[in-house]
Amino acid sequence: MASAVEQMAANTSWAALGKATDLRNRIFFTLGLLVVYRLGTYIPVPGIDGAALRQFMEQAGQGIGGMVSMFTGGALGRMGIFALGIMPYISASIIVQLLGAMVPALEQMKKEGEQGRKKMNQYTRYGTVFLALFQAYGLAVSLEAGDLAHDPGWYFRAAVVITLVGGTMFLMWLGEQITARGIGNGISLIIFVGIVAEIPAALAQFFSSGRSGAVSPAVILGAIVMVVVVIMFVVFMERALRKITIQYPRRQVGMKMTEAQSSHLPVKVNPAGVIPAIFASSLLLLPTTIATFSHSGTTSPIMSTILAYFGPGQPLYLLFFAAMIIFFAYFYTFNVSFKPDDVADNLKNQNGFIPGIRPGKRTAEHLEYVVNRVLVLGSGYLALVCLFPEFLRAQFAIPFYFGGTSVLIVVSVTMDTIQQVQSHLLAHQYEGLIQKSQLRGKGKTKTKRRGPARR
Repeated sequence: MASAVEQMAANTSWAALGKATDLRNRIFFTLGLLVVYRLGTYIPVPGIDGAALRQFMEQAGQGIGGMVSMFTGGALGRMGIFALGIMPYISASIIVQLLGAMVPALEQMKKEGEQGRKKMNQYTRYGTVFLALFQAYGLAVSLEAGDLAHDPGWYFRAAVVITLVGGTMFLMWLGEQITARGIGNGISLIIFVGIVAEIPAALAQFFSSGRSGAVSPAVILGAIVMVVVVIMFVVFMERALRKITIQYPRRQVGMKMTEAQSSHLPVKVNPAGVIPAIFASSLLLLPTTIATFSHSGTTSPIMSTILAYFGPGQPLYLLFFAAMIIFFAYFYTFNVSFKPDDVADNLKNQNGFIPGIRPGKRTAEHLEYVVNRVLVLGSGYLALVCLFPEFLRAQFAIPFYFGGTSVLIVVSVTMDTIQQVQSHLLAHQYEGLIQKSQLRGKGKTKTKRRGPARR
C-alpha cells in the first residue's frame, strides 16, 4: 500500500505550478541567467579576425566540432568571451574531489562540515583560475599560429587571456547563483543549454545533407530512431537501482521504544554519472584539438601518427575510449561517489546492519562485492552508449553530432531538474495542508462562555 507521501506525489499536477509563487520565481530567475549566458557566447574576443575565423572553423576537424564545441555551446566556434566554457571549473572540481579521496589532509577537511566544504570550494576556484589561465594562453598562441589575430603579440595574448579567464569565472558565478537561488544544478544546466542550443543547427545540417543526396533517407530515419531508442535506454538505466536491505533493531529514543524497522540502501547502476564519459572524451580528443589549432597534424610526424591511430572512429580510439570509461567508472565510484568503508561505518553508528552480514569490515566487503558486480553492468552501459554513436558516425558518415556523452548529459540534467521541480511542488502542497490544518484547529478551539459559578 502506497504511503501518504507517495499518494501526494502521484496527485501532484503541473497545474499547481501557477500557485507556487516561489517556484515560479526560481524558474524565471534560472531562465534569465541562462539567457545571459547565451548572449555572452555571441560577444567576440577582442582582436580576432572574424572572416579568417569563420573560414578556419569551416575547415576545422572533429576536435573542434565535437566535444569541446559541444560543451561551450558554440562559443569556441565563434570565439566568444565564454569560449572556454565551464569545463575548467568542472575539471578543477573533479581533480579536487579525487585528491580529497587520496590525500589524508583533504579527506579530513571534507569531514569538518560546512567549514571544510568552504575550504574545498576555495581550492576548486583556485584550480579553476589556474586551468583557465593555462588553456587561455594556449588558445591565444594557437590563434596567432593560425593567423586569426589582427595584431599578434603580447598585447593580444594578454587581452585573450583576461577575457577568457574572466568569462569562465563569470560562468562559475552564474552557475552558483542558479544553484542557490534558482532551480536545478547551475553548472549542469549551463552545459545542458549549450548542448541543446546546438541541436537545431546540427539537425538543419543533417537534413540538408539528406536533401542534397549525401545521406540516404534510410540513414536519416535510422539515425532518428537510434536517438529515440538511446534516450529511452539511458532513462531506464539512470533510474535503475540495486536495493540492499538494511535492518534496524528495536531501540529506545527518549522515553519511547521504537519497533524494529527495515529499509533499503539504493545503489545506482551508474553511480559515477557522466564523469567517466567526460574524462575519457576530453583526453582522447585532446590530440585532435591541438592539431586543429596549431596546424601541426600535417607537419609533425609524431602528431600524424597519433591522429592516424587515435583519430575519432579508429579502432584503437574506440578501444581506448571504452577502456578509459570503464576505468574512470570504477575509480570515481570507489573513491568519490560510493565508499564502502564509509557507508559501513555510518550503518554501524546508526545500529543498522545487513541481514546475515556482520557490521563493520564484513559489511564493507559485502558492499564492495555488490557494487563491483553492479558496476560491470553500469560501466558496460556507459561504454555502449558512448561508442554506439561513434561507430555509426564512422561507418555511415553521419554529420549529426549528438553522441552518447551529450545524450547522457541532457537526459541526466532533465531528470534531475524535473525531480527538483516536483519536490518544490510537493513542498508547496505540504505548506497548503499545514495552513488548512491550522485554520481548522483554530475553528475547533473556540471555547463556550460559561455562566457564573454557583456558590
